[in-house]
Amino acid sequence: MGDVTITTPRWKNVKVGRVVLFSSGTKYENRIATIVEIHDANRVVVENPSESADKLVPRHSAALAHLALTPFEIEKLPRAIGHAPLKKKWADAGVDKKWEEGAHAQSRVKSTKRRQLNDFERFKAMRARKQRTFQTKKLAAKSKA
Repeated sequence: MGDVTITTPRWKNVKVGRVVLFSSGTKYENRIATIVEIHDANRVVVENPSESADKLVPRHSAALAHLALTPFEIEKLPRAIGHAPLKKKWADAGVDKKWEEGAHAQSRVKSTKRRQLNDFERFKAMRARKQRTFQTKKLAAKSKA
């Protein structure tokens, strides 16, 4: 038999301190929050202590079915932490900055920008994409020759 390497799984577990993203169709769609307390296998208490109104998520119970777990986490967050200490830990961990630099947030910004293009702007983007493809194929053919 062959050698077997056992590694730890890379699952993102539901735990206090895990940063979550609200999925579409919810009141807080596309906002992030952190898990503050776990009710049961299906519900958690979440909160985002941000000062800006477009990021704020007040403390409430949310179904895990409406949340997406992110790779970000606030380390050593005690269960049922109050608002002020959570706000301090959120700032110390730099969650907002990490989120904005992450690939998921950047792809959301890009897709939102594309959705808002009008017909002529979509046409210009298509022509630019065709031009880039032509240039890369031209360089590839040149290097083969």
